[in-house]
Amino acid sequence: MKKVAYLLAGLLLAVMVSNRAMAADVWGAWQNGLPTAWVEGPSCNPAYDYACDYPKLTPKQAKKMEQSGNCDPYLDYKCLDAYLGQDFATRLYRYYILEWGHGAAPADPSAPPARRVAKMVPPAPQTSPPMPYTEWPYGGTTLLGVNRTASVDSPLMVALAPTALGKWLADTGIQAYGWVAPGGNISTNTVRQGGNFPISYGYTPNTVQLDQAVLYIERTPDTVQSDHIDWGFRVAPIFGTDYRYTFAYGLFSKTLNEQNLVDGFDIPMAYGEIFVPQVAQGMMIRVGRYISIPDIEAQLAPNNYTYIHSITYTWDNYTNTGVQLNIALTNNWIIQPGISVGTEAMPWHWGDHIPNPAPNPLYPTSTMLKDPGSMPSFTMGTRWTSDDGRDDLTVVADAWNDGTFGYNNLMWLGFTYYHIIDQYWHFAFETYNEHENNVPNANNAVAAAANGTGGLPFATGNPTNTPFNGPNMAQCGGAAVLGGANTTKLTCTADSQSFLLYVNYSPNELNNFTLRGEFYMDPQGWRTGTATNYAETAIGWQHWLSPQIEIRPEVGYYRSLDVPAFNGNSAEGKPATRDWAVIAASDIIFHF
Repeated sequence: MKKVAYLLAGLLLAVMVSNRAMAADVWGAWQNGLPTAWVEGPSCNPAYDYACDYPKLTPKQAKKMEQSGNCDPYLDYKCLDAYLGQDFATRLYRYYILEWGHGAAPADPSAPPARRVAKMVPPAPQTSPPMPYTEWPYGGTTLLGVNRTASVDSPLMVALAPTALGKWLADTGIQAYGWVAPGGNISTNTVRQGGNFPISYGYTPNTVQLDQAVLYIERTPDTVQSDHIDWGFRVAPIFGTDYRYTFAYGLFSKTLNEQNLVDGFDIPMAYGEIFVPQVAQGMMIRVGRYISIPDIEAQLAPNNYTYIHSITYTWDNYTNTGVQLNIALTNNWIIQPGISVGTEAMPWHWGDHIPNPAPNPLYPTSTMLKDPGSMPSFTMGTRWTSDDGRDDLTVVADAWNDGTFGYNNLMWLGFTYYHIIDQYWHFAFETYNEHENNVPNANNAVAAAANGTGGLPFATGNPTNTPFNGPNMAQCGGAAVLGGANTTKLTCTADSQSFLLYVNYSPNELNNFTLRGEFYMDPQGWRTGTATNYAETAIGWQHWLSPQIEIRPEVGYYRSLDVPAFNGNSAEGKPATRDWAVIAASDIIFHF
């Protein structure tokens, strides 16, 4: 608990130093969030510096530039098409070149306002680049009050614009875009595959891999307007090693649960949306499969500060399938009621039974539920944002039901909090508790035997259900090697607790530096497979070459505080041999 105290003390310190008056110290005046003595380079570059606009051309200057043939769309947007040309390949190439070294796309001065007036929504707290978002994340909806249909900056859509397909897409408001994200790591761990586990996403040490290739096909509702009901949808297939962190049991899951393939396919998002502006200040109804709320991190690579995820997020809930509402009560308050069939669960598993080859005291009949966690589940979230957008708090209970042992039936309760220190510094904090009831006890001989003979829904001894990557049993009472194991209980309630902090410094729109610290408690080994507490710290740099290309190098130190948890592979019968790891890693994200 001492590390928890240190983490909370650091959070309090960050709030205290948010007063800029405290920043004038022995270093003198501050610039770009750092002492002036540390800052180098030109005072203002409109391509990427904050609060630095391009000069406005007079009509005469704009006309002269257009006639010269040396068009710069950042100075004169009207000449964008002349700069890009008309054929697909040329436009695609020139758009990448145009945005190179800039922190944003050229701004269209005739575009409608991108957000409602200030009295209806707080100001945008961040810019992207360099952050993974412009609004503090709360999830479960197209952002309320700040989204225009077909507003994503996409080289593919720009290249398609003059074609018949591009014109049809523009008329319907549909966009197709995505990214490819390869990555790699250098680690003190050596076991392949999976030696970095329980760390993700680069769970295999000393390798280069395709983490994810993602395509979004979507139409987003216009949530700025308030005079008509609007609609949207998203289908988002993914391929790569990261599929193991997005899938739901029963949907494309054979590749992971039966074959344990390195690369796989999933569709983590497939939903429709209806936006009703007449309810309060706007209500969004989302139906389908969607990312769980709220969380600082997300499965999709561009939505994160760093490449390697925190342990907190690795063992978090990922997706829900059901109906999620977001209702803006005022400019400060949003509520998020929802109903789903659990976490990482599919509706066709609700009530579905499978044969029980080995009846036992836990599952005594000849059949058992295929996924006992697939059942009606309820979500409620509440989000508060300050008038100036500098503070944001979202509290959520996600996918709650009776909490019985299921594939990933996590009773999630926690909150995220964001705070802007100044224009260059901000932090993000998350804490949650997850629990599950009636989890079979790995320290009990009867329960362990049932697992080995196929008598549990996700038994390792049942080759027709989840021979790989099923949910862990609980080491009730703790790890046997520590002397606290309870061998008499057949089941117990297992839980995990996490504290996660990101501190970010961004000197301009092309760079952000991140310090991450976390403390994660898994006392029954129910989530990570090892009954231990974890502490980690990592430092990362997110560098954008343009709004379409991002590189994220980082280095992290990870520690298992009680027993070894790293450099093993339980699927191959290799026990963990190390209680620490150092991992240097990086990915690169190419947007299209």
